[in-house]
Amino acid sequence: MTAYGNFPGSRPRRLRTTPAMRRMVAETRLDPANLILPAFVREGIDAPVAISAMPGVHQHTLDTLRKAAVEAVSAGVSGIMLFGVPEDAKKDARGTAGTDPDGILQLGLRAVREEVGDDLVVMSDLCLDEYTDHGHCGVLTADGRVDNDATLERYAEMAQVQADAGAHVVGPSGMMDGQVGVVRDALDQTGYEDVSILAYTAKYSSAFYGPFREAVGSSLTGDRKTYQQDPANARESLRELALDLEEGADMVMVKPAGPYLDILAKVAGAVDVPVAAYQISGEYAMIEAAAEKGWIDRDKAILESLTGIRRAGAQMILTYWATEVAGWLGRGADRG
Repeated sequence: MTAYGNFPGSRPRRLRTTPAMRRMVAETRLDPANLILPAFVREGIDAPVAISAMPGVHQHTLDTLRKAAVEAVSAGVSGIMLFGVPEDAKKDARGTAGTDPDGILQLGLRAVREEVGDDLVVMSDLCLDEYTDHGHCGVLTADGRVDNDATLERYAEMAQVQADAGAHVVGPSGMMDGQVGVVRDALDQTGYEDVSILAYTAKYSSAFYGPFREAVGSSLTGDRKTYQQDPANARESLRELALDLEEGADMVMVKPAGPYLDILAKVAGAVDVPVAAYQISGEYAMIEAAAEKGWIDRDKAILESLTGIRRAGAQMILTYWATEVAGWLGRGADRG
């Protein structure tokens, strides 16, 4: 089309002309401080174990976990979320390894705090699924259903031992009704008023958790649809949000991140507390697999996916690329 006079009068492309211009006018910025590294610490190993479905991610020994924490601090990452992987022989119906002061997660928390102190926000996954022989996130009834209220008693115990071990933040992730309130009371009654709660507010029953099951050595058969949220529902997440805030959540989270950006945006628009999103194992695995095939540019896809999560409203992003990406950002990575 031939331009006449001042047509077109508005030319948005003027603000896209160079990398410097695009950086200057960018509405969304990623920073190392936005990132939290999920990490797995496994009992009974003397060297890191690769997770086949998550290239580049390992189950750590206590020593390599310490190293990973130091690397995260050096890169500018804000936090580390720890998951324990006990020996199979220590799993039982009540997940007692999860409340053992000398259980693998508690040992991992102590090791990281000893290594980095307060230079990294040390977070702990507060759930029973890694420690139960049935793989569910709670105690089961005689007929095999998850007993919500009996599970809350176990979560209260977990909160106390994790705080004793040095957690700055606990993350109740089992999607039991009332879990945030029970954990808050347990912490307050034992002198841990300063330990924060990151509520897994909207945790959906997702097909994208597959690689995580390998990462934690899950014993699950069946699914968790009776307590995790239905992917078809959106308003339900706002109900969960209101309950978590009423019960004392300091921060809230949406999980998974990528398939639920609409939920993330709704949550972020409704609260005045920090909002997190968890870019989960399946999201990680898809990008790594497609990049390995040569179908996408790995680094650009990683940055684009994280920028999308940040743009939707997450102030904090749990991602297995946290340390790597923080290093890029520290060197001024261009989003492309």
